[in-house]
Amino acid sequence: MKKITERNIKINGDRIYLRKIELSDVSSTYVNWLNDSEINQYLETRYEDQTIDSVHKYVEKIMGTDNELLLAMCLQDNHKHIGNIKLGPINLIHKNAEISLFIGDKNAWGKGIATEAISILTNYAFKNLKLHKITAGCYANNIGSIKAFEKVRFLIEGNWKDHYLYNREYVDRICLAIINENK
Repeated sequence: MKKITERNIKINGDRIYLRKIELSDVSSTYVNWLNDSEINQYLETRYEDQTIDSVHKYVEKIMGTDNELLLAMCLQDNHKHIGNIKLGPINLIHKNAEISLFIGDKNAWGKGIATEAISILTNYAFKNLKLHKITAGCYANNIGSIKAFEKVRFLIEGNWKDHYLYNREYVDRICLAIINENK
């Protein structure tokens, strides 16, 4: 299995590419994404104010692990960092991992960027990391994320009742997954 600690991971898509996040990506723009109530409404980070220092520490921690891959989503045409996607934790025994993501740049919303990011990272995980299964979890009211995963052939495997507190009401967690059929 290829080590995920490689420095120069770059995964190309049609409109975007994914590359390993760097400490230089931690900027006021990135921190503002995490503190924007519209962007962070489905992120667990929304419960604490994010700062350059807290985000820097998080990125540094992830960069130091060998079972999580945090990637910047960048536009092909101008290399602009528009969000992040993470694969991990990666379980090397069972050959599975979870994908999570957010698009911080609201100009990139509703354009299929999340679907493309999920697709190219899933293909990378299956072909290069030889994973067997990839999972994801979404708030039930996060219809955009659910549709993005389903477009990449993730299937809903379960529904955890009242799993998340959202705007003072409990909502279900939708559990999705895809299995590598091309081993």
